[in-house]
Amino acid sequence: MKWNKFRLKTTTEAEDIVSSMLADLGIEGVEIEDKIPLTESDKEQMFVDILPEIEPDDGVAYLSFYLEEEADTEAVLANVKKELEEMSAYVNVGECTIEESETEDVDWVNNWKKYFSSFTIGDILIKPTWEEVKPEDADKFMIEIDPGISFGTGKHETTQLCIKQLIKYIEGAKEAPTVLDVGCGSGILSIVALKLGAKEVVGTDLDADCMISTRDNMQVNHLDEKLGTFYVGNLIDDTELQKKVGTEKYDIVVANILADVIIPMAPVIPDRLKEGGYFITSGIIDFKENEVKEAIEAAGLKVIEINHQGEWVNITAQKLTK
Repeated sequence: MKWNKFRLKTTTEAEDIVSSMLADLGIEGVEIEDKIPLTESDKEQMFVDILPEIEPDDGVAYLSFYLEEEADTEAVLANVKKELEEMSAYVNVGECTIEESETEDVDWVNNWKKYFSSFTIGDILIKPTWEEVKPEDADKFMIEIDPGISFGTGKHETTQLCIKQLIKYIEGAKEAPTVLDVGCGSGILSIVALKLGAKEVVGTDLDADCMISTRDNMQVNHLDEKLGTFYVGNLIDDTELQKKVGTEKYDIVVANILADVIIPMAPVIPDRLKEGGYFITSGIIDFKENEVKEAIEAAGLKVIEINHQGEWVNITAQKLTK
């Protein structure tokens, strides 16, 4: 199969948030090239005797992504450029020039799978569906996931931050909670919530393909489809979706989305939560922490916990009892 390759020139400062933006636009498998020095942790995971010499970090990063030959590349690139222009108001995105070339890879869509292997978060083992269970892991609390064409393996810091909070607030609940997963993607947070003991999940996402991935992953994890209801739409301004999702129905709302989505979404969250309910969110790059915190507080929720992992932030807030 032939693919159109696009190589975007940006900055190391912006590479994570630009990668997340591309994923939100449905672009998968972004390759990142930069000259950031390796950490000690990186070095420990490279099983080579002599590490390659890396030129001094010049602050430049290249992000390469691929679109199928028949894709509407003009529309996709227009969306990418629009997002980059908006992003430039709060982060140095650099030149943002995009080079185009053509490549061929008969199974490019599946090649990324070799980089996704089993890992643990607390006592939870998250395993890709195509990997065999190791004998020593046979008795572990396990979740199987195949992102398919959706975003979300669980390995990204933002997802891990949300999972840690779900563990804390579901296992600590007096009764099985009802959970709303905004931007459900592959369904990983919905599945984690159900496996931890949630009695019901409702999910929303802008991408209809996410509904397929979520349903498939629920089946893989032997979860009754009746436990989950999923809708396509934007909770921020879609009043019909807000009605379908419900009012004061949820013990927990979880959203692993970018900060610039959480901020305008914050005002509609309190109406979704029961009194005493929790809003767990991540996808927040560290320099946007205060802005998101202020938006959540302005919506009437009390911020009770802030956690960091790498450059990413989790903010957990609560709807106080009147």
